[in-house]
Amino acid sequence: MKLKDRVAIITGGGRGIGEAMALAFAKEGADLILVSRTFQEIENIANVVRKYGADALPIAGDVSEEKTADEVVRKTIEKYSKIDVLVNCAGIYGPIGRFDKNDWKEWKDTLNINLLGTLLFIRKVIPYMTKRKYGKIINMSGGGAASPLPNFTAYAASKVVVVRLTETLAQEYKEFNIDINAIAPGAVNTRFLDQVLKAGKNAGEEFYKRALAQKESGGTPRELAAELAVFLASSDSDGLTGKLISASWDDWKNFKENKKISESSLFTLRRIDNMKFFEKKEKK
Repeated sequence: MKLKDRVAIITGGGRGIGEAMALAFAKEGADLILVSRTFQEIENIANVVRKYGADALPIAGDVSEEKTADEVVRKTIEKYSKIDVLVNCAGIYGPIGRFDKNDWKEWKDTLNINLLGTLLFIRKVIPYMTKRKYGKIINMSGGGAASPLPNFTAYAASKVVVVRLTETLAQEYKEFNIDINAIAPGAVNTRFLDQVLKAGKNAGEEFYKRALAQKESGGTPRELAAELAVFLASSDSDGLTGKLISASWDDWKNFKENKKISESSLFTLRRIDNMKFFEKKEKK
């Protein structure tokens, strides 16, 4: 019961990876506030969560709207008097295809949900976490954050900014014992994959072929990202902050020295020579 007595807000908790995280958190003893545009989805998940003995409060709303974030935080504090964990899992792919062919409104909507929605919820919960001098914030990264993702410019741009903001905010709030990290979940078979298959060659020939292979293989289990989220929400990860961690590629299950890892440039948007631009390179 790694999350016993903890209160966690999970946006996008009604399906896909967010659903898997909600169930994993409940099994570990967390009480949950589930946020999604579709109330019936999160109500269904809340009913499952309650069977595990955890409490769940479903709230429908658009994460990019301030009124949604205000309502979620207000109801969380009214019911539980604290916020231990925030998981920003709500997100969309947005327009798929060559940038100049993208619908501009859809492009901006992608940033509003993936980037500004994430920041909005962080902005609303941070005051409660700084007051208690403790908190865990988990953001979602994805394709395009660590390498180019042609034909998905809105999604890629939003996700890479989420990672850099994760790193930056982690530095701002580490004195308050607030750990802020991002997860790269891997190639999980969710509605995102269905969108790529529907887009066909507009997604790019190579990416489309990979999507077909992913559909056939079953992809990365969503439970792996959920397991990583439990680790990042628990005391096992105390002191680990400002990192982009791959659920499927990084050896996070064997992390031993959280503070040492946090002080390094590993698991960040970094140069492969492990240098930072403000460091003075020693002469050989």
